[in-house]
Amino acid sequence: MPGKHQHFQEPEVGCCGKYFLFGFNIVFWVLGALFLAIGLWAWSEKFSVFLGLIFFLELATGILAFVFKDWIRDQLNLFINNNVKAYRDDIDLQNLIDFAQEYWSCCGARGPNDWNLNIYFNCTDLNPSRERCGVPFSCCVRDPAEDVLNTQCGYDVRLKLELEQQGFIHTKGCVGQFEKWLQDNLIVVAGVFVGIALLQIFGICLAQNLVSDIKAVKANWIKYDDGYKLLK
Repeated sequence: MPGKHQHFQEPEVGCCGKYFLFGFNIVFWVLGALFLAIGLWAWSEKFSVFLGLIFFLELATGILAFVFKDWIRDQLNLFINNNVKAYRDDIDLQNLIDFAQEYWSCCGARGPNDWNLNIYFNCTDLNPSRERCGVPFSCCVRDPAEDVLNTQCGYDVRLKLELEQQGFIHTKGCVGQFEKWLQDNLIVVAGVFVGIALLQIFGICLAQNLVSDIKAVKANWIKYDDGYKLLK
């Protein structure tokens, strides 16, 4: 109409989506850098492959875990046995193994005799160690009435018959106990993977929305030799 100006609302890049996506990416970038730094530190200082196993389990999907479950079991068995050999060489590794054996009520990868792989615990006649034919205290069945931790509870225990051992130490292997824990907590484990997948999908949607906003803004500009000019 004469005397009146019509105003058209130009498309704009959504501020909320833009800054939320920026923050979203920053969080994941920081987490990625943190994991990388921890991994490099662990690799250079501890020569440990534990973080590598964590990354592998994080990336593995349920389908791949089912298809390659036998291979994963063998790798887990190899990983635990390699760390059993180095039990006394690294205090952090020692604490990790003790935590795992106490948490899952297990001993060794397949059983207590896996500790024959360690030079301090093996049962050979040439072994002068006081820990000969024993297991770490973390294999022991804890007495709830004990106030003080008995770190010598595993001494000479493997000299006993297997049935007798069950009264003093856990005789199940950590590989089997870990598989049982996964089965018992399948819903929780699956929920974590689904949650991570949903976060990634959410990030993709935010990025796509931002790209669409940017394209809409660019569509209102014409390129000239001296730059861009907004369409009227």
